[in-house]
Amino acid sequence: MDRGSDRVLVTRLLAGEERAFEQFFEAYFPRLYRFALARVDHNPDWAEEVVQATLTKVILKLHTFRGEAALFSWLCTFCRHQISAFYRQRKQMTHQVRLTEDEPEILAALESLSASMDGDPDEQYQRKELARLVQVTLDHLPPRYGDALEWKYIHGMSVKEIAVLLDVGPKAAESLLTRARQAFRDGFGTLGRNLAEARLG
Repeated sequence: MDRGSDRVLVTRLLAGEERAFEQFFEAYFPRLYRFALARVDHNPDWAEEVVQATLTKVILKLHTFRGEAALFSWLCTFCRHQISAFYRQRKQMTHQVRLTEDEPEILAALESLSASMDGDPDEQYQRKELARLVQVTLDHLPPRYGDALEWKYIHGMSVKEIAVLLDVGPKAAESLLTRARQAFRDGFGTLGRNLAEARLG
């Protein structure tokens, strides 16, 4: 759907139109399920739990949708928050932050999420493992950091667009992205070391 269609659908949902709810769930439940599944260790039960909780919260917040971003991107923000809550409930690790600049390895890692899986089996496996590690790292960051990084590096949004979504000025958005990159680098490095040690052990 384009953004105009998104706004029309949300208007119909807010009006309580039954067919609109059917269309909404048919269109977005499978997409959110896939989004969540990759971020909860590919556990179908966990993914369904996360998506159901996400959609419950989304329905209550539909009146706040302003249409600056695509509806699916907006839904993913809620889903990411729910995934974070899911991991917090299971006492998973979280990460705090410092400042950094863009670094090639960070960009390459983040962009691996949208990269093609073409290539030989070994290369496909390595990309899949990298993408999984990136997703786990993003999901353990503070939600605004994970959202900002995904918007910029996966959806290709500008800093100005991200500032609108975060309801801050462009300079504040730049600062947040800088902190988010540092948080990602710290978390990604920690997870990578832990994984390597576990395999060697």
